[in-house]
Amino acid sequence: MTKRFIIDAHLDLAMNAIEWNRDLARPLEEIRLREMNLKDKNDRSRGTVCLPELRKGNIGLVVATQLSRVTAFGSSLPGSSWNSPQQAWAMTQAQLAWYREMEALGEMVQVTNLQQLEDHLSLWNDASIADEKKAIGYILSLEGADSLVDVSYLHKAYDYGLRAVGISHFGAGRYAPGTKMTGPLTPLGIELLKEMSRLNLILDVTHLTDEGFGQVMEIYQGPVWASHHNVRAIAPTQRQLSDDQVKRLIERDAVIGGMLDCWAMDSRFIDTVSDPWQLNIRLENLVDHWDHICQIAGNSLHVAFGTDLDGNFGTEQSPWDMNSVADLQKYEAILSARGYTTDDIDNIFHKNWLRFLRKAWGKMER
Repeated sequence: MTKRFIIDAHLDLAMNAIEWNRDLARPLEEIRLREMNLKDKNDRSRGTVCLPELRKGNIGLVVATQLSRVTAFGSSLPGSSWNSPQQAWAMTQAQLAWYREMEALGEMVQVTNLQQLEDHLSLWNDASIADEKKAIGYILSLEGADSLVDVSYLHKAYDYGLRAVGISHFGAGRYAPGTKMTGPLTPLGIELLKEMSRLNLILDVTHLTDEGFGQVMEIYQGPVWASHHNVRAIAPTQRQLSDDQVKRLIERDAVIGGMLDCWAMDSRFIDTVSDPWQLNIRLENLVDHWDHICQIAGNSLHVAFGTDLDGNFGTEQSPWDMNSVADLQKYEAILSARGYTTDDIDNIFHKNWLRFLRKAWGKMER
């Protein structure tokens, strides 16, 4: 049976390759076996993402991140955190170098404009080419802007293909506070938004505080998406979107990527403590979040995949009925059983992200 094409709008591929030392060009079982005796991270030998698994799942286009925070003195935030903007910038450049190496191997190809997008879709729709010979397309996104030493660095990043930016992440950011924080954007953040607007970059509202979200929706007139967000009505934490925020995103014709981190689907889940199987957190739980957004919107045009798989977690913090990212294909049966039509499923699998990108990038080329 032909698998539907899938776009996943949030994967930390380079972070896993550089900081976790995972060779993502290799089979998933091999990656897990290499980590069997490692204890430095909670998700060792439990990873779910690699390039062969993306191909197996017909996930031919992803939004792939650069991720590197600057941490304030005394902060205990784990992973991807550095003591200066210069160090953080250097890490993003190491991550960029990994993407370039994957391109050199023919494993990945960067997509930065409308023509490249259409060419890549043609490749993946060509049944005469074996899946293992198809490069995974990636749109480069910066998760948290801390690594931009100053606003001028945004132009350097744009020149090497950066097309989406989330200005905050966890903790107190240089441009905006993020998850588990309160407060508005910093003056640097306001300045950054102006430069992003000039470049027509996609603004990712993920990880913003409530105040920051309100600010950017007022200030930023360019394309806006929420790459990996669930809803606060079901998982009531500041990290998820309130109904009012969902409505504001719908008004901007934004798309919201549903994430598969267990605590983002079910607020009973506690990192490093809970077990997905014991709490019966399944792939279907995400449909509850999508359903909530669809009911607000009155249609299926604003939800999609933004899984965040292997974003500092693995199978220990993912739905128990999922072994790898390739299992996103299971959503066809899950959504159908929940009453979603074939068109709805296509919207969620890829059409919503494609509509968004064609609209955003069409403006770039006028």
